[in-house]
Amino acid sequence: MRLLAALVAAVAPALAAAADGIDAGDTAFVLLSAGLVLLMTPGLAFFYGGLVRAKNVVHTMNMSLLCMAFVGVLWALCGYSLAFSPGGGLDRFIGGLGWSGLVGVGGKPEPSLAATVPHGAFMLFQAMFAVITPALISGALVERVRLKAFTLFAVLWSLLVYAPVAHWVWAPGGWLRGLGALDFAGGTVVHINAAAAAVVGAALIGRRRGLRAPTVIPHSVPFAILGAGLLWFGWLGFNGGSALAANGVAASAFANTFFAPAAAAATWALIELTLHGKLSGVGLASGAVAGMVAITPAAGYVTPLSSLLIGAAAAAASFSAVRYRPRLGLDDSLDVFAVHGVAATLGALLTGVLASRAVNPDGADGSLRLLGVQAIGVAVTFLWSGLLSFLLFKLVGLVTPLRADEQDEWTGLDMADAGERAYVSSETESSPHAAGG
Repeated sequence: MRLLAALVAAVAPALAAAADGIDAGDTAFVLLSAGLVLLMTPGLAFFYGGLVRAKNVVHTMNMSLLCMAFVGVLWALCGYSLAFSPGGGLDRFIGGLGWSGLVGVGGKPEPSLAATVPHGAFMLFQAMFAVITPALISGALVERVRLKAFTLFAVLWSLLVYAPVAHWVWAPGGWLRGLGALDFAGGTVVHINAAAAAVVGAALIGRRRGLRAPTVIPHSVPFAILGAGLLWFGWLGFNGGSALAANGVAASAFANTFFAPAAAAATWALIELTLHGKLSGVGLASGAVAGMVAITPAAGYVTPLSSLLIGAAAAAASFSAVRYRPRLGLDDSLDVFAVHGVAATLGALLTGVLASRAVNPDGADGSLRLLGVQAIGVAVTFLWSGLLSFLLFKLVGLVTPLRADEQDEWTGLDMADAGERAYVSSETESSPHAAGG
């Protein structure tokens, strides 16, 4: 009897877990993936920070950290509820407030979202997506936007733009999900959404003062390469974790998240070598990021060979967009639209052509109908984010100046907005307001 009692005591926790439907492996995988995705925002800070002038690097990196802080708090208060909770009569378009303050979001699964992991784990994983998306927008506004204005914009945008689009695509009642749109890990929700806001913001705020060329020489190529490497590492969790289980679909997403950026970096390098006879580190990093972006909507739906095609096509498209952008007179400083907008659009559309149920039985096979549905998702996201972002930038501008004044732009926003510098020399030590970069 004692042996039987000991055996029951040993297996009781496992039986209880099974009764709850929680799978320990799936839970560990999703939590690990959440940690990987969290790393992407500091990685983005390094990537963006390396591409700007030295006098603006702290200011640029701070914009990513501010999103981690303010959008993270907002996600717990009401952002998650608006994005994923049942919305009653408006459920096709926006969630309700039933999970505000994370009430009811705990250790038991929410079967409509993730059947084998705790609801809290799913919420945390999605929080990392909400944090990095407005941080992406900052790349179009660097070296001239005020931190206060950007933070206010990011908070409002995450509630009024990001949460509804996330609900449309990923929540059980969302209208794009019901239409059959496929977005495995955020091609529309994250990248197209952010790119539309970025291009609107760049147009409204205007060009950086004193530019002698459409782009500036990066102050730290190693920073940019390090940032791209951290992004690629974290992106494995971004896409792989979106399977929400440690299974074959996750394995496909992980593999595709390596092969597509690899093909994109190689393609970008070959184009640069053909046109300029040189291979740049920034080019390799930018090509890899374009491949990461493009495979995001397709990662759990396509084969590795398809991911190679998507990556190579994205690099060619984004490279062309980067070269063409100066002709438009638009100062999208770090080419957020050219990389994220163009590559994500291409990836979403190619998902409609290359998706295969052999990879993911819960997906669809590529078809003209699916391509049309994907095109609707792309167009609606661009329109929604573009229009709402325009209104939010205007609203924020009424509350606080969007743009730094001329002297601060010349001096550098590190001192003007952050009160600190990335690099201190003997000259700057004696004169904290000396121009840098």
